[in-house]
Amino acid sequence: MSALNTVSDPISAVIAQPEAPARNRLLDSLRRHPTAIFGGTVLALMILMAIFAPWLGTTDPLALSPIRRLRPPGEQWWFGTDMLGRDVYSRVVYGARVSLAVGLAVAVLSSVIGLAIGLVTGFLRWADAIVMRIMDGLMSIPSVLLAIALIALTEASLQNVIIAITITEIPRVVRLVRGLVLTLREQPYVEAAIASGTRLHRILLKHILPNTIAPLLVQATYICASAMITEAILSFIGAGTPPNIPSWGNVMAEARSLFQLAGYLIFFPGLFLSLTVLAVNLLGDGMRDALDPRLARRM
Repeated sequence: MSALNTVSDPISAVIAQPEAPARNRLLDSLRRHPTAIFGGTVLALMILMAIFAPWLGTTDPLALSPIRRLRPPGEQWWFGTDMLGRDVYSRVVYGARVSLAVGLAVAVLSSVIGLAIGLVTGFLRWADAIVMRIMDGLMSIPSVLLAIALIALTEASLQNVIIAITITEIPRVVRLVRGLVLTLREQPYVEAAIASGTRLHRILLKHILPNTIAPLLVQATYICASAMITEAILSFIGAGTPPNIPSWGNVMAEARSLFQLAGYLIFFPGLFLSLTVLAVNLLGDGMRDALDPRLARRM
């Protein structure tokens, strides 16, 4: 009897142990992914650099000085100077503000708008046929070309760049949420809520919405990375933020004619852009593994 009690006690203790909160499970799972930790650390450093840019920058990123033009990287000018004598280091530091602002803003706006449209479209069959044809039409146009066309109708500004890129990313979020809703609305608990006469908004908010948050968070990280690359492409071809707003795309665009003479003008902003996009993607991969129940059980 005592041996049986000693065996059953640990089992009963495990059964009686309350389940850890979802937030703690997510943090514990992320700690098991070194790449996710690396990505989150790099992204946090980039955000801090953008916030404290006025204190980290050595000079005004727009200050012109023809006397010091095209100085190579050294002790005084860490990343060198461009063809107008502007400090490349300061321009890269301040450029983080634009790229991160565009990435985060596009990720939030497209996720919120796409979530609202996807919930309604996936649950109401009559709206699905209309809305999804519009989304298919938008997705048939390359995102960069669509963004260029939208910006061409307005003036070049940071706000218009965010709006244009957001419009190109909304269809992808809508298709993701719609696919999830089509699966969830066939679940027994949703059918029971419908049969009991529960109102549509309560079904969407209480039964459908909580099950779409985890995939949507992962998708938002990829949208953030894609938006930063799109902004850099638009700025590189002259259709993005105006020249008086330093961004990584602008810095590379202004130096493309001097690539062979002063390659550092493109190397440093390109390096920071690549590191930031890589960090966001690694963080997204870690969140996907942490939030996927099948992968979590396997690990």
